[in-house]
Amino acid sequence: MTNGGERLLSARNLVTTFDTPSGRVRAVDGVDLNLHSSEVVCLVGESGSGKSVLGLSLLGLIDPPGQVNCETLRFDGRDLVSLPEPEMDRLRGREIAMIFQEPLSALNPSRRVGDQIAEVLRVHSLASPAEAMDRAVEWLGLVGIEDAKSRARSYPHQLSGGQRQRVTVAIACICSPKLIIADEPTTALDVTVQAQVLDLLMDMQTRMGSALLFITHDLGVVAEIADRVVVLYAGQVVEEAEVHDLYGRPAHPYTIGLLASVPDVEKPRKPRTPLSAIPGSVPSPLELDAGCRFRNRCSKAHDRCVQEPPMIDLQDGHRVRCWLHGG
Repeated sequence: MTNGGERLLSARNLVTTFDTPSGRVRAVDGVDLNLHSSEVVCLVGESGSGKSVLGLSLLGLIDPPGQVNCETLRFDGRDLVSLPEPEMDRLRGREIAMIFQEPLSALNPSRRVGDQIAEVLRVHSLASPAEAMDRAVEWLGLVGIEDAKSRARSYPHQLSGGQRQRVTVAIACICSPKLIIADEPTTALDVTVQAQVLDLLMDMQTRMGSALLFITHDLGVVAEIADRVVVLYAGQVVEEAEVHDLYGRPAHPYTIGLLASVPDVEKPRKPRTPLSAIPGSVPSPLELDAGCRFRNRCSKAHDRCVQEPPMIDLQDGHRVRCWLHGG
């Protein structure tokens, strides 16, 4: 775990919408997000909260009918809003890289994995074809794949799930990017392989000094790797804090519910005792209104919650969107 340095990425009032036959959907709604160099920020929330859409929005990977708007979106001193698409193409992969949840979908099934790793260097004119392939084999070894030279000639379907995800880590890291966005990269793997891939990713992040935006719903992973945590609910940030503050003093009822739903293996539990759970589910983006989006699932909801609460500063960078804390 590393401490944040200079601000690397800054997004203010980022909104991602999709036009559908049923109306316009605001999948991400007014998100402010900052990342500093070498910092690990975990973005957490249930499925449907907008985590993956936010990650894709930051990279300009939302295709029509989706649309991204924001007041400011800056990376390493550059304005990404006005950046021409050819410049954005040069940025992706070289300075900002993304690791996707399902490696079998992320990799091209008709190309050998060595070629896919080497292609990143060739596209960004960082190596000749021969040099790029040598580097690809080297990186297969760095990410823990044995007999790297032989494996470089394999197709994705010939590798295990853990090996495929290691290949995607190599693709993301081979240019030593300043920022890695990892979208639930261990979810599709078994528990043992999850831990191995997570250790690999953190080792690569530390070695390169990259910032890491780690998208997950696994709060155990968050406690292990995060410097700072951003909690997303129904497209909005509802709480943000340094990891020790969030776990020690959660302020939003949603965050409290998420933490309470994690089983504590050190505390004995009576047989047949149900685990704690948040009632209901994340509302459809088509059904959102002006009030607090969590109020229909919240045991502490009151009359004022029909109005949307602002983000409230508590202390030391701890922010929360809830009327229980003033506003």
